Amino acid sequence: MPKFFISATNLFGGMAYMRGKDAHHLRVLRLRPGDNVIICDGKGMDYSCRIIASSDEEAQLEIIDSHVCKSEPNVDVSVYCGLPKGSDRAEYIVQKSVESGANRIYFFNSKYTIAKITEQEKKLERWNSISEEAAKQCGRGIIPKVSWAGDYVEMLNFANKADIKLFMYEKENNRIGIKEALDQNPNGKSFSVITGPEGGFAEYEADIAKNLGFYICSMGNRIFRCETAPIVALSAIMYSTGNL
Repeated sequence: MPKFFISATNLFGGMAYMRGKDAHHLRVLRLRPGDNVIICDGKGMDYSCRIIASSDEEAQLEIIDSHVCKSEPNVDVSVYCGLPKGSDRAEYIVQKSVESGANRIYFFNSKYTIAKITEQEKKLERWNSISEEAAKQCGRGIIPKVSWAGDYVEMLNFANKADIKLFMYEKENNRIGIKEALDQNPNGKSFSVITGPEGGFAEYEADIAKNLGFYICSMGNRIFRCETAPIVALSAIMYSTGNL
């Protein structure tokens, strides 16, 4: 069944009102009065609705039922990725992180970041559009926000607020396996996952994270691409917390 996100202010009096591009999208999908769709308020609530009237400018839908979205994980995960080279890699990270259950996605600069962000507003608009489409496709109850976290230190300030902080690093001899880190924290509710750009992290960057209480984590003996690592880490968290 098609799913749409609309503002909670457009849900009232037992009715849902869709305007603009969403109303037009109903017409593109050839949905007509009498057809059913799912409306989500972007805050974790789904509404089963029946189309009453529809035009290119506005659609009116009757709310039949409402319930908490079952697709949302019961943990809060923020993903922090070193900005990759090439727009396709960043877009892949956004799409797959949303599908895998991330609540937020951040990009940042670090010592070995090759790419430099240009036209930041346009890129954030593009990335957030991809997040919305991915959220619709996989049935999420929220649209994860994609943001720019700035440089390495600024990023750590954001990431340091989570209950469990995981720093993915391929060089440290005293790394802990991600499974072991998660097993040590069975009741964690908020997670930060930090993965590097193509060039990985400098040793001093890992040292800073370690001193701040981050787990310096291994994901096994393989070295993943920068666009693969966050998805693997997210999947491990979702499995460990019973969300897979």
